[in-house]
Amino acid sequence: MTLFKDIESFNKYLGLPKPLDSNIDIGYYDVNKMRLKSESVSIDFYRISIKSNFIDKSVSDFNPDKKKPVTALFFNSPEVLNGWDIEPAFNGIYLQFSKKFIDDNRFLFKNYYDYGEHEPLFLLEKEEQEIRTIFGLMLKYYDTRKENLSVLLSYVHVLVSLVESFYKRQFLSNPVQYSPIVSEFQQLLINYYNQPVNQIPTVQYFAEKLGLTPNYLGDIIKHFTQKSAIENIHEFVMVKAKEMLEKRNDLNTTEIAYALGFEYPNYFSKFFKKQLNLAPKQYRLQVIKE
Repeated sequence: MTLFKDIESFNKYLGLPKPLDSNIDIGYYDVNKMRLKSESVSIDFYRISIKSNFIDKSVSDFNPDKKKPVTALFFNSPEVLNGWDIEPAFNGIYLQFSKKFIDDNRFLFKNYYDYGEHEPLFLLEKEEQEIRTIFGLMLKYYDTRKENLSVLLSYVHVLVSLVESFYKRQFLSNPVQYSPIVSEFQQLLINYYNQPVNQIPTVQYFAEKLGLTPNYLGDIIKHFTQKSAIENIHEFVMVKAKEMLEKRNDLNTTEIAYALGFEYPNYFSKFFKKQLNLAPKQYRLQVIKE
């Protein structure tokens, strides 16, 4: 597996022009000069691209007898492996950002840059045209980036806002695709304490179980439950905590804290009090009185 630490070396490998700047690169794909097939590689920066009439023969469900080109917006993040075997009929545009560029302009960037290459945004025709318009304007100001950096950043912000809006449309328009993810998340949550644990459940844990990135899972859960993934997790931990305080008289609060996966009992006390405004011992005494 090859790791490309900078945009220039990856462009050379892929067959793209040398970037004008080491921190941001914008351009159009030229399939006649590109590497159309590659084993898995990873990059140490961020990529976002829009591809029309795109067919990747390396995907697990590819059927050569039922080719279905897609128009979608794709993301690549650091440490995410990505291999490809693509047909040369597509066209598209790409943006690439160094970690430094992201850090220096964090206010412009939301979770979508961490969605990973397995969670593309499938675009409607009017959405594709809108995003291509923004790409064109970004490319215009990229050529004179020194003098017009503020304008370029403004268009980046517009692009991110459009992506947020279009993802919400995708979640809403295809609930059949996403509702099983919510159901699986909830079932995994229920099953979490069916075995001994050494930490309280995390979004990262469930994302790995579902084969998704944490931000992508979090946005799906938030869209369908109106609460963040971590809020759902904390609510469930509280249900289990109250249940054990009520029914497990053989365990003291310290033992319950460890059974729930808290590293330190005082963390459990602070967590419980924040959620219920009562310490675990106070809650147990209240239950006994009642």
